[in-house]
Amino acid sequence: MSELSGTLADDPFGDRHPTSHERLAGLSWDASYHDGPAPWDIGRPQPAIERVASDGGFAGAVLDAGCGTGENALHVASLGLSVLGVDVAETALAIAREKAQDRGIEVEFAAADAFGLERLGRRFETVLDCGLFHTFDGDERPGYVAGLASVTEHNGTLYVLCFSDDGPDTGPHPVGRDELRAAFNPGNGWNVAAIEPDRIHTRFHDDGAPAWFATIKRI
Repeated sequence: MSELSGTLADDPFGDRHPTSHERLAGLSWDASYHDGPAPWDIGRPQPAIERVASDGGFAGAVLDAGCGTGENALHVASLGLSVLGVDVAETALAIAREKAQDRGIEVEFAAADAFGLERLGRRFETVLDCGLFHTFDGDERPGYVAGLASVTEHNGTLYVLCFSDDGPDTGPHPVGRDELRAAFNPGNGWNVAAIEPDRIHTRFHDDGAPAWFATIKRI
């Protein structure tokens, strides 16, 4: 890790290799939460997730992959669903657990590597990826997508909210529609049901940045 900045190089990773985003940012995911809220931590659920939840889009056991400080997971759990939020950032998970306790919401948060989801040993009817997929480069995506497949029930639903390459003021790591379809295809156990334009709200985009909201079915 000699090419990394001091902040990243000093952060313990254990057996985990830093992701492409971490290498580019010079910060570990955990360090992103050390000096106040991360850019993507808006202190409330993403409006797109609230909308889908209000439409009954979450069912059964739910996994929130890359849950951060837990706002989306907490919102879904408040509806009475069983929710597990996972992240590699222990600082974010500690904040999420404190929120759950303060709000009296029953939800589970656990440390887990997005490239080793199969180690959870559990399967989920609904899986949420809010702002995680777009942080992975082309070499990282196949392993991540395979891990998602390993924990998603057949006929289950995966929702992916990611930065879009379509429109002005795009966020970092924008993704094209074709990239989503290439990553999630019948050959690796997925069928893309819909990819709709949406917005991701950040601390730097008051009205949100251009996004795709993909509904993907496990086959």
